[in-house]
Amino acid sequence: MASQDSHMLIKLVSFFLSTLLVSSEPPCRNFEWIISFGDSLADTGNLIGLSTPNDLPESAFPPYGETFFHYPSGRFSDGRLVIDFIAEFLGLPHVPPFYGSQSGNFEKGVNFAVGGATALECSILEKRGIHCTHGNISLGVQLQSFKEMLPKLCASPSDCRDMIGNALILMGEIGGNDYNYPFFGLQTIEEIKELVPLVVSTISSAITELVEMGGRTFLVPGDFPLGCSVAYLTLYQTSNRVEYDPLTGCLTWLNEFSEYHNEHLQAELDKLRNLYPHVTIIYGDYYNALLRIFEDPAKFGLMNRPLPACCGLGGPYNFNFSIKCGTRGSEYCSDPSKYVNWDGVHLTEAAYRWISEGLLKGPYAIPHLDMSCISSKVKNNESLDTHSII
Repeated sequence: MASQDSHMLIKLVSFFLSTLLVSSEPPCRNFEWIISFGDSLADTGNLIGLSTPNDLPESAFPPYGETFFHYPSGRFSDGRLVIDFIAEFLGLPHVPPFYGSQSGNFEKGVNFAVGGATALECSILEKRGIHCTHGNISLGVQLQSFKEMLPKLCASPSDCRDMIGNALILMGEIGGNDYNYPFFGLQTIEEIKELVPLVVSTISSAITELVEMGGRTFLVPGDFPLGCSVAYLTLYQTSNRVEYDPLTGCLTWLNEFSEYHNEHLQAELDKLRNLYPHVTIIYGDYYNALLRIFEDPAKFGLMNRPLPACCGLGGPYNFNFSIKCGTRGSEYCSDPSKYVNWDGVHLTEAAYRWISEGLLKGPYAIPHLDMSCISSKVKNNESLDTHSII
């Protein structure tokens, strides 16, 4: 009898402990801020802010921005980017660029992503014969800029920790240019693969530093399928059909390189999750979110075989390294919503919308980000066009 009583007592204690643990779990988080780092895939105007009037990037000229903003906003697309769709979904304003607008309104977010940025410092790349763009703003520089602006945003270190803790931190996409520069310089894939551990380690170190500053939720995108990029399809064009995926027309060996990077990145994120179990680190599967569009374009309302760029000039992919979109002589399509590739390197708003939906609704965010309370908040926000992504 005593044994049965003891057994019952243990069960009751276990029940109450489990109830306590469940009730103590934090509810899903309503993000108050977005902090963004990265390159041109997330740049909302930083490169323009860093450029002189006589040396502006293509994104400063039409037809960039024509679809949504109706003027060149500094985004390397015809409209919104993934960061814009995420902000809209969270009920937050579009994230303003930091560079060139330090007096701007950063109450709900700040973006440090710069077109052409690398994860690695240029000095590291230069030692390997890889040349960065002039004035490259690496991930380390972006992070330092964030640290230097903090005193203007929060009154005390504890306030700063709270602010960072209540933010969704977008870590990229970053690292793509570390590979673009040597690929465009025709370095061997063996040489470029040697960069992968360095790039992944740099991203990991930045996440670690932000965790120590109070960061609790990170979205870390992987690389897009490079073999579906118009610039790569043009540069590495070959008559050997075996090198192309028969379903998509993409170069398989370049897609395999993207998968190589993504596998290394995911393995590193697993290590960080084990090291910081209180932190949510989400892998954004940009690779498969985009590849599915090339595999079945009709499902997404796109034209069949949507590899050619909407904006460019000449060749089978409407791309020319000498005449880029936004420069004299380039042409652009009448309906960007039917295209995936915008200018040969970047995507259309239509493609970014579908990628965003794949992240926010699944299954391309790993682990899934609990958006239940956020969705309720957004549905009550009549001013937000949620139909654009959900």
